Amino acid sequence: MRFLRRSAEEATTETPAEATPEESSAESGRTPGKGRATPKRREAENKRRGPVPPPPRTQREAFKRMRGNKQSKDERRAAAVERRERMMAGEEKYLPPRDRGPVKAYIRDVVDARRNFMGLFMPMAILVFIALFVPNLVVQQYATLLTTFMLLAMILEGFVLGRIVSKRVRAKFPKETVRGLSVGWYSFIRASQLRRLRVPKPRVSPGDKV
Repeated sequence: MRFLRRSAEEATTETPAEATPEESSAESGRTPGKGRATPKRREAENKRRGPVPPPPRTQREAFKRMRGNKQSKDERRAAAVERRERMMAGEEKYLPPRDRGPVKAYIRDVVDARRNFMGLFMPMAILVFIALFVPNLVVQQYATLLTTFMLLAMILEGFVLGRIVSKRVRAKFPKETVRGLSVGWYSFIRASQLRRLRVPKPRVSPGDKV
């Protein structure tokens, strides 16, 4: 009887179903395969970062890109000061595109070696602007006449300076394409600035031969 009862219990017991591959891997503590090769760490980082950006073309672009980097405030300030010093020294790499090249450097030397009336425009313009606020009609009239005279003198001097600089540039660089209007305007802007405010700094003194 005991044997019959034991066999009946074995017959009523269900046989367990076969385990699936996922359950087998879960039970064994291993993850199933992805079906593809695992990428290397360097390839994954390059994919996440994207392509390497091109070098900056202007100083403003380089400054914006540098601000985006995770640098301390002191490091950014020191880098900006260094760039400013090198730009003022006339290093080609740190100059704006409009100031680069041997032709522009020669134009700056020719203008800086001359004493120009246009260099007094900024301080005289400030004096005239202040005079306009004086409640005196005579003073305002003289200020208006002085401003008109200054503008006419600057236009005449700028025209003469542009002709001189263009002629000297063509003689110095015969293989370069020199446009008189562009050279004249660049010379005019340089000459109308105060000497201490010119960028880059003058490397010749007034009266030097260039």
